[in-house]
Amino acid sequence: MGFSFLTQELAIDLGTANTVIFQNDQIILDEPSIVALDNNSGRMEALGHKAKLMHERTSPGIKTVRPLRDGVIADFNAAELMIRGFIKQANSKRKSIFTPNLKIVVGIPSGSTEVESRAVRESTERAGGRDVYLIHEPMAAALGIGLDVEAPKGNMVVDIGGGTTEIAVISLGGIVVQNSIRVAGDVLTSDIQYYLRQQHNIKVGEITAEKIKIAVGSVLPELEVEPTPFTVRGPNLMTAHPIEATITYEDISHCLDKSIAKIETGILHVLEQTPPELYADIVENGIFLSGGGALLRGLDKRLSEKVNIPFHVAEDPLRAVARGTCLALKNAEHYPFLMR
Repeated sequence: MGFSFLTQELAIDLGTANTVIFQNDQIILDEPSIVALDNNSGRMEALGHKAKLMHERTSPGIKTVRPLRDGVIADFNAAELMIRGFIKQANSKRKSIFTPNLKIVVGIPSGSTEVESRAVRESTERAGGRDVYLIHEPMAAALGIGLDVEAPKGNMVVDIGGGTTEIAVISLGGIVVQNSIRVAGDVLTSDIQYYLRQQHNIKVGEITAEKIKIAVGSVLPELEVEPTPFTVRGPNLMTAHPIEATITYEDISHCLDKSIAKIETGILHVLEQTPPELYADIVENGIFLSGGGALLRGLDKRLSEKVNIPFHVAEDPLRAVARGTCLALKNAEHYPFLMR
């Protein structure tokens, strides 16, 4: 290895909603994927949590940008600033006179085109990465959940992130069938915003809608453990007077229904294309859910009933992709599915 102290290894889960960075099995950074930029100079004013606090609350001089949309880099310049900022933040904890060589593995959506993959790679290299590897997110999620991805057995993973839902069947270290659909956390959040406008005449921002989703998000109209209803305040669309509404989990399960149905269709679509031997393995092992969407109340139950195959929620589903990316980094040399 030689100068191992000069090589620093980082595993980055570059998500539409959150970016997580692992180093030596430790999470050294977990922040929202958002930057605040100065409108005139384009300089970065804040990133991560600080920028999220400013989101939808900025003055004309500053704008907040989420560089990733639907799991893909939508704003190059902002993405590069963000990756660079996060790497720098992750590095500020070490005392070293040398700038270390960075060896980085980054997770990307499995439906990424060549151009989109290159965008991630170039942004990461420009932000200081010397050796950059890419890994498809469902593969990383499977590793992070603890599945043996190299075995000649079918494993199926559904990773519901912020921008995309990644559905994949994995066997022998490769993705056999995959589907990447753009119905995920962001769409569910905007479903809630739309519902509040339609049903209660209240206008709410993205941040509040997300809070509602976390507090009372459900995909079943009947739950055994019922979350406390959420009281939301906002301007009445007609009069601009402040009004409040109490939102229950039943309301949310109703308003998310169409989007969840799209995810179900995506899952069935992948199962239709799965070779029969692998299908048999999946029926036996069940299907694994990861990503923030896996935290929606009742999701495993609803999907199990719909598909007739048991669904299991991964432990700490939010970080499954990041953990898997971290494992891939350790064995970067012998994993054939890492893209250089």
